[in-house]
Amino acid sequence: MTTLYDATRDELAGLLDGEPRYRIDQIWHGLYSELAEPSEVTSLPKSVRTRLATALPVALEPVDEVVSDNGDTVKFLWALDGGARIETVLMLYPDRATVCASTQAGCAMACGFCATGQAGFTRHLTTGEIVEQVIRAARRARALNRRVSNVVYMGMGEPLANEEAVWNSLVRLHDDVGMSARHLTVSTVGIIPGIERLAERPLPVNLAVSLHAANDDLRDALVPINRRYPIAKLMDACSDYLNAKGRRLSFEWAMIADVNDRPEDAVQLSRLCHSLPLPAHVNLIPLNPTPGYAVRGSTRAKVEGFRDQLEALGVNATVRRNRGTDIAAACGQLAAGQPVRITSRSTTD
Repeated sequence: MTTLYDATRDELAGLLDGEPRYRIDQIWHGLYSELAEPSEVTSLPKSVRTRLATALPVALEPVDEVVSDNGDTVKFLWALDGGARIETVLMLYPDRATVCASTQAGCAMACGFCATGQAGFTRHLTTGEIVEQVIRAARRARALNRRVSNVVYMGMGEPLANEEAVWNSLVRLHDDVGMSARHLTVSTVGIIPGIERLAERPLPVNLAVSLHAANDDLRDALVPINRRYPIAKLMDACSDYLNAKGRRLSFEWAMIADVNDRPEDAVQLSRLCHSLPLPAHVNLIPLNPTPGYAVRGSTRAKVEGFRDQLEALGVNATVRRNRGTDIAAACGQLAAGQPVRITSRSTTD
């Protein structure tokens, strides 16, 4: 079944056979530029709006919604056709908003410290299911006087294992919603064929690599796909991406106590950063709690010391502020409504 945001212009034309061609432009503009629901596209006759809503249903059925950070972080739980569930996170800032979108129901990458990886893989999302997450979160942001300016593909799933649908969603967000490629970020654990395909695509989107270890022995344990795509080959693919796009690449590094937060880890990481055509930026992520991974995250002092050591080694590094940890909405916690250790829960808008 084709859903509303999966439909192409040609499919809309077939659905509206007999209507003037400009109706397609009205629908497209309403859905993507105005973020409107079909019933709200008042430039269309009521009969066309009804036909559109009946023939092309939305893909995401709301199941639950929780709010944290005094209303600045919203996590949506959606049900998909077939029963799978996904989560989307909206993060509000004083002058903008960011959407963290999922690309798969579950994940097959099996990173032990990630709740999504612990849950296993259910299925890929379609282009429309990815785009609809952004549209519906953007409507919420607009109601709160914010505009979604950034989309990060860092939710549930490995984006480059679903590269075709991810790419098509990027095009839709760029061409039709009007988002800059500089504000679209694709995260990957290091799927080299996907990085290579993305390098050949025309949009210069940002690439973030979930690295977490700078030597193969440790990364094999933390990120199992490293056994197929080891670090040396991954760095070659990252170099090719940088040469093709000329954009800074970022490394994501979940800080795990006494595992990857040692001085030697910082030295190894700095060498990888400096081996690229453009030095990579490092995002240090204090490890968030998940029920299936007993190892604790690094202390705040250890995280900041690790950052300071990287900066002394000439690496640009920042400590990511965790958003939504108490509602299991932070990095590595998305699990489609599965229980996660939660310290508090707020429903304050």
